Amino acid sequence: MSYKLASSSWGEEELKAIQRVIKSDRFSMGSEVTAFEEDFAAWHNVKYGVMVNSGSSANLISIASLFHKNIKPLKRGDEVIVPAISWSTTYYPLQQYGLKIKFVDVEIDSFNIDVTKLEDALTPQTKLIIAVSILGNPAALDQIKNFAVDHDLYFMEDNCESLGAELPDNSKTGTFGDLNTFSFFFSHHIATMEGGMVLTNDEELFHLLRSMRNHGWTRDLPQPSKIYEKSEDDFFEAYRFILPGYNVRPIEMAGAIGREQLKKLPDFIQKRRRNLFIFQNLFGADKRFIIQKEYGKSSAFSFPLVLNPELNPKRKKILQALKKADVEYRIITGGCFPRHDVIKYFDYEIMSIENANIVHDYGLFFGNYPVDLTNELNQAYEIMDKTFK
Repeated sequence: MSYKLASSSWGEEELKAIQRVIKSDRFSMGSEVTAFEEDFAAWHNVKYGVMVNSGSSANLISIASLFHKNIKPLKRGDEVIVPAISWSTTYYPLQQYGLKIKFVDVEIDSFNIDVTKLEDALTPQTKLIIAVSILGNPAALDQIKNFAVDHDLYFMEDNCESLGAELPDNSKTGTFGDLNTFSFFFSHHIATMEGGMVLTNDEELFHLLRSMRNHGWTRDLPQPSKIYEKSEDDFFEAYRFILPGYNVRPIEMAGAIGREQLKKLPDFIQKRRRNLFIFQNLFGADKRFIIQKEYGKSSAFSFPLVLNPELNPKRKKILQALKKADVEYRIITGGCFPRHDVIKYFDYEIMSIENANIVHDYGLFFGNYPVDLTNELNQAYEIMDKTFK
């Protein structure tokens, strides 16, 4: 039996949405994108949404916008506290904008940033903290937000892997930060071909994000605007550039698909959590494996686990057995990022990465998607059980 990392969640509704856009003859972002932005923000009870072409672009324009705040803008050389485990494009905008990264270790039983170590990374130069909820499992966002508020830091959530997850008080991930980013890639909770989103309650950031997304121009900005004054010259205003922006606009089809996918999201998460329950029953009580301890309610992006290093497991042997059985797997998110070759281009300091190294050396994950994966998970467990012995 083949066990793939991901599977399409599209149905007839998404195909009809694509046809609706084709018939409209409007392919660049328009009313479908706007409607999806409004629906997605409302689903999270956040004021503003800005859709882009990927979660990576969402991170990029989020960092960029903080450099253009009227009060307390970021500047090159400022320090940012980040977890040692995340996807590469959590970190790339920080390097590209000349920020210094302070890598903080993760918890071994959640794979999320260890909040007890935040104080150690704090200096007078610290201006931003980024939290990442790894593979569906909420980080301690409430505690991290309090830390940010106490120390007058900007707080950004990279929630690209954890759409729909909830903290113990039922508040949603992706709502705690000054900026909150999401990804709609094929394997994620909802898929729009390619796509991403930034949510914020800050009107100035909302305007900065809209401009940075679209060439740095003024055309898509609401009036009155927090970031510029409109002139009476309509000819000039059509191509008025005020920020060093990008072209990371989404296409109209992505917005239309997103509207249909969002309607299905609660059902998707429910089915993903059913699979999570099966995974937890198989692996949770087995001392050979370390699985994520939920902080609240995971939206179960995938099934990450760490082979217990105290038992000296042979990960390579296990991976070979899984591959032979056509069971797909990956390293947990991007592994311990400071161990990647690209780190030579960064200005950074490692505070501690002991647990991140364990996750990097002994971790892996299996895919999850909104269909019954009982047989696939039992197959994966049987292979690992047999190979571990």
